[in-house]
Amino acid sequence: MIRGLALLAAGLLAASLQFAAPSAAQLASPVDAGAGQGASGRGDIAQRRAAEQIAVPPVDVPAIAPVVLDGEMPQRPEGGGSTDVAQMPAPITPPPSEFETYVSTLAGQPLRRFGSELLLPSARDFTAPPTTAIPPDYRINPGDELLLGLTGSVQASGLRLVVDSEGRIFVPRVGAIAVGGIRYGDLHGVIERQVSRQYRGFNLEVAIGRQHGITVYVTGFAARPGSYTASSLSTLVNAVLAAGGPAAGGSFRSIQLRRGGQLVSDFDLYDLLLKGDKRGDAVLQNGDVIYIAPAGEEVAVIGSVNRQAIFELAPDETLTDAVLYSGGVNSVADNSRLMVLNGMSGADAGWREVSATDAGATKARRGDVVRILSQVGIARPLRQQPVLVTLSGEVARPGRYYVQPGTQMADVLAQAGGLTREAFPYASVITRDSVKHQQRLSYDRAIDDVELLLAAQPVTSVNRAQLAQPGNLALIKNIVDQLRRREPDGRLVFDLPVDAAALPGDLILENNDIVHVPARPVTVGVFGAVPSPASFAYRNGATVEDFVKSAGGIQKIGDKGEIFVVRANGTVLAGGKRALRAPALPGDLVYVPIDADRGEFWARLRDITGTLFSGLVGAASIAAISK
Repeated sequence: MIRGLALLAAGLLAASLQFAAPSAAQLASPVDAGAGQGASGRGDIAQRRAAEQIAVPPVDVPAIAPVVLDGEMPQRPEGGGSTDVAQMPAPITPPPSEFETYVSTLAGQPLRRFGSELLLPSARDFTAPPTTAIPPDYRINPGDELLLGLTGSVQASGLRLVVDSEGRIFVPRVGAIAVGGIRYGDLHGVIERQVSRQYRGFNLEVAIGRQHGITVYVTGFAARPGSYTASSLSTLVNAVLAAGGPAAGGSFRSIQLRRGGQLVSDFDLYDLLLKGDKRGDAVLQNGDVIYIAPAGEEVAVIGSVNRQAIFELAPDETLTDAVLYSGGVNSVADNSRLMVLNGMSGADAGWREVSATDAGATKARRGDVVRILSQVGIARPLRQQPVLVTLSGEVARPGRYYVQPGTQMADVLAQAGGLTREAFPYASVITRDSVKHQQRLSYDRAIDDVELLLAAQPVTSVNRAQLAQPGNLALIKNIVDQLRRREPDGRLVFDLPVDAAALPGDLILENNDIVHVPARPVTVGVFGAVPSPASFAYRNGATVEDFVKSAGGIQKIGDKGEIFVVRANGTVLAGGKRALRAPALPGDLVYVPIDADRGEFWARLRDITGTLFSGLVGAASIAAISK
């Protein structure tokens, strides 16, 4: 009994030595029990002799250890094997087509076919990474490497078994197992059934260590047609992008996968790009052929849309479909109509307008350019503008008021509770954006005229040599720069009576109007060429000259003929002596300028700026420059 157990242990040890041979032996077919000739026979004799040399104590019998299977495959050398799709060079962007060049010129910016951004070298790689999880439906292919692990009554760790050309793997002490074409989800059960014929009470772990490359062919209108070696997990999209995608004349809408002469899938890349739908992106198999069809009818969508591009349309698709491919109209678009241009048709040359309703029933034609118009920068009629008005100053309830378009001043003031008893409507300040814009345009044009006239003085004057001095030219530039820095205020000036009790009630308000109603002023200011410029308490019945005398009268350098008065309502009273004789009003600002009439150049400058501004701004500029 004891001797029999010893012989059994020796036999198991000899078997373990036998399967410790190089792992390449795993790929060989099992040797028949009756084969005793040749090299395999000599190997068996050597193994038996080695087993007989192992001393087994006759009394101390060790426990029976589980069978150990050793069959780890050597690692593949670096750089060996076939080239994966992921190792292909970065895709090359196809050059623009003739239609792309035409539309880019029309749009004023580069415009490409929708989907071409996938082919840019900077685009994210769409190839299947090596860490991709193996899907259960994956079919085992010849050349795939399987990893097996066994615990329990039979032990093996790190078994690397390569599927041979006949779709089999060889498991030591188990034999050949046919796994080619089996779903990865069913692989565990297939191997487990075969091992259970030899052993009981074991646990099995199965995984795919490496997939064997497959060869596919990309044909048709591809940027780089040819044969490609891809991973077994690569899909139709991976191979198309590895081939550079569709060429300038290739279709994004019809990419056909053929297997054994049969059409497996006709994939539309727009489904992936616009909807995230990959149902037609089939997993490739060895020998598959991918055919990229020629491009269909193309139209361009430009203007106020979410994505300007050239789109390839399916048969019978409409103008509305083209706009939907562009992501629809954006927030500032005029969605009631669109403009269509077809330069390929002589009959319909030029832009034509199509309503949004008709666009859904109008079939798009090859070469159409669809433009969606923008509503930005379009001035709406007053009756259509939303109105926000700001009331401040002597108002019962100052604040910001939203009112209906076309609302009058009287209605807003009534909503705000009316004016207070201290209000002085004559001096009210009403500013408006549209007036400020118009003032800015007129002001800029006037400044350009001033600059031209001043620059021409050294040429047209009899004293051209004196006026052409560098200092004078620098002074001219300084004057113009100062004038350009001034900003119009957009004030509306109304010639109301000084004792008016209300603002102009019939004034139609515009959006962002600002209305400030001050309290009644109690002073009159006198400034400029006077000994004591100051603000003096208003005296009823006093004239402007009375207040000038209160400031010490006009100095010798003052210009009596150019004295002017800026009224509290924004109007200007000029004329020198005529202004002095006028009755003073509360809030008047009296200005006595310096006499600038000291030569032809300065006289001309005074005339120009006086005509341009005819008020405080121009006179103040002359006074500052003369000093």
